[in-house]
Amino acid sequence: MNLILAIGLMIVLGFLGGLASEKLKFPMITGYIIIGVLLSPSLLNIIPRETIGNLDIITDIALGIIAYLIGGGLHWEHLQRLAKSIAWITLLQSLGTWFLVTLVLVSLCPIIIPNETFWQTCFPMAFIIGAVSCATAPAATMAIIREYRAKGPFTTTLLAVVGLDDAIAVIAFAIASGISRPLVSDAGSISFYQMLGIPFLHIAESVAIGIVFAIALMYMIKLTRTRELLLVVVLGMIMLCTGVSNYLGLSLILANMVAGIIIVNKIKRREMFLVVEEIENVVYIIFFVLAGLHFDLSVMKLAGILALLIVLARCFGKYTGARVGATISHAPDNVKKYLGLALLPKAGVTIGLVLLASIEFPTFGVVMLNAVLASTIINELIAPPLTKYAILKSGEAKVDYLYTALPASDKR
Repeated sequence: MNLILAIGLMIVLGFLGGLASEKLKFPMITGYIIIGVLLSPSLLNIIPRETIGNLDIITDIALGIIAYLIGGGLHWEHLQRLAKSIAWITLLQSLGTWFLVTLVLVSLCPIIIPNETFWQTCFPMAFIIGAVSCATAPAATMAIIREYRAKGPFTTTLLAVVGLDDAIAVIAFAIASGISRPLVSDAGSISFYQMLGIPFLHIAESVAIGIVFAIALMYMIKLTRTRELLLVVVLGMIMLCTGVSNYLGLSLILANMVAGIIIVNKIKRREMFLVVEEIENVVYIIFFVLAGLHFDLSVMKLAGILALLIVLARCFGKYTGARVGATISHAPDNVKKYLGLALLPKAGVTIGLVLLASIEFPTFGVVMLNAVLASTIINELIAPPLTKYAILKSGEAKVDYLYTALPASDKR
């Protein structure tokens, strides 16, 4: 199948799937994902695996746009007011997830994978899976926030925590790998530079890339005279920032989010984000249909039990950690009750990190990779409805926004 035909099918069928999902009171992205699953090689095989591989570039572009829009929602005055809540929630939900996933898998690993040594297989595998489980995928959260036009302290806190989760996951993964490496190889030496120095340098460089592109964008927009040209410049700079981050092996999410934060706080021109929001629906459709296309039934069969344990432990860790952090920081009741439910989506960063780990630890890499992939598939199906529920219950969603925005003749 040629790429243009595949993208056309993804957009049109994804749109119809989103409408059907909305009719059933699910978020639209659930429909996008299900359409992707149906089109995948594991089910109807309408879009073949080779074509899907050639479409993966879209994922990075979409994540760059989403990260930029997340940054655009983080106003400095709001962040200052909510800094205590954001710090406590980010820290405790990440550590809670890491600890709980590790504990559950370590406890049940000898039963699920018998005849394996504890310190050379069970503990390192559980520790690394726990670390990569810290990450939260921003795309699903952002799509649902946009769908329901949510705005307020709950939404701001959620966006900040989601944005910071990737940085926490990178650090957690580096620590877990650094501790696991000598255990697996019996070397007995731990490099603190690899555990802490490299990930902090990685984050600092990603932030620096975001600052450079934000400054460049501030100068470039002076050359634009129309709204259409503004979209050209902003989209071009997002893609440049994404490409440079990938080329240097840095975090494209962190870099674009930093650029968005600087732009929204320094320039204070909403059209810098509104022009991108005009194309975000097509970006979300392609991104989530593509996510569904990666569904692999054989992976689910191979590592289903382990994946289910990861999903349950991660959900409980995220929810409990967020609730404890919100309680300690005296956050509003809606943040205490519902924020944890909105932190459940996971995808890109988790898969990227576990791919690195599977190469570095070949003795248990295949089992670990398949378990995390299967858990991601399960998560993509259950997390969006829970995120929708959390945002609606927070009281910040404008459910009837589209209806009230219509003229009276259109309502009839």
